[in-house]
Amino acid sequence: MTQLTRRRFLTISAAMAVAPRMATASTWRGYALGGQAEITLRGPSDLTRAALNAAINTLRRGEALFSLYDPTSTLSQLNRTGHLRPPPPEFLNLLGEANTVHAATNGLFDPTVQTLWQTPNADPSLIDWTRVQIAPDAITLGAGQTITLNGIAQGAITDMVTATLRDHGLTDCLVNMGEFAALGGPWTVGIADPLTDVVATRRLRNGAIATSSPLADLRGTAPHIHHPQGGAPLWSTVSVEAPSATRADAASTALTLTPLTDFARVKQALDLTRITAVDFDGNIRTV
Repeated sequence: MTQLTRRRFLTISAAMAVAPRMATASTWRGYALGGQAEITLRGPSDLTRAALNAAINTLRRGEALFSLYDPTSTLSQLNRTGHLRPPPPEFLNLLGEANTVHAATNGLFDPTVQTLWQTPNADPSLIDWTRVQIAPDAITLGAGQTITLNGIAQGAITDMVTATLRDHGLTDCLVNMGEFAALGGPWTVGIADPLTDVVATRRLRNGAIATSSPLADLRGTAPHIHHPQGGAPLWSTVSVEAPSATRADAASTALTLTPLTDFARVKQALDLTRITAVDFDGNIRTV
């Protein structure tokens, strides 16, 4: 089987998403947070040109806030120093959303798993989101902690870019910064699984969809998603539809670690539209 990185895995879905409308759509392709990104727009060229320029500026601002790969980003500064005083509003808002998803998933969404990427046998007490102090004037990590926003930042930047396009008068766009958000539509989006390829399609209108998989990087043996409580992933792929890409991204990350019996509770708590999960035998469950 051809090796699929997470970004390639999402690009398959992106190709499916734009294909039915390509004849009357223009598409920008670039990079966001180290991976491929796309913005597909429909509208007069003078309007789309100005909107696209503004959207790219928004994308770069999001990277400057949330990128784990940029040593000058706000996130890198927090990890390096252990605090932000004062935090930028967008950063504070995103950590507030992380709080919401952490609570709704009984701690399965936990950005402090970054420590496990750096030190696989790290002290378990470092993996504890409740040790992160979040206030309007300061964000402070617990001693020895670092965080990753890779399970939510792609969705956040997708929402930021979508809002910029809306503010510039566009009403029919598909944004893919690692997760999808649609203005107008419907847009057809494919759900891809690393083991079984495309497993379903969804029609997206004025909403968002995000897909996560612990197997999305098949080149190594370690899971793509760390369990903050030491467990193993339960699903090959989880796709979440929600009003925002931020919420869909974080929820899909946590749900790869969540038993099916908890899906309905999480769906209600986070106001999700639909959850589609593929187990390791290729069976599909929809809630």
